[in-house]
Amino acid sequence: MLGNPSVAGSGPPLHCCCAPQRPREFLIQALERIKLAKRTGVDYPYLMDESNLEAMFEMLDTASQGYITLVQYKEALKTLGLSAQDVSYEDGTNITLEIFKEEVKKKMLASWVVY
Repeated sequence: MLGNPSVAGSGPPLHCCCAPQRPREFLIQALERIKLAKRTGVDYPYLMDESNLEAMFEMLDTASQGYITLVQYKEALKTLGLSAQDVSYEDGTNITLEIFKEEVKKKMLASWVVY
């Protein structure tokens, strides 16, 4: 399991499904949770939950085939501010929803560690 939406009971889950009423405070809170996670080893917060990732995948899978192309996957990563350079899939690979969610979560966690 890659973690909870909230950090060890330190507050409500961090979700970006709708704009926060106070964006500055939201970002400060998110950064504080990231720092806490880095110092204590608790799970990093997710700014996107399962339903957000599923909705993004569905937008990319316009034909409802159950997969997206590698090009679409890489563009989704870039849109999320994640690196697409170290993608280990070959051209022609179809990315399923499960692969998409798993890989995006891994990349999000990796990006938090850098912070």
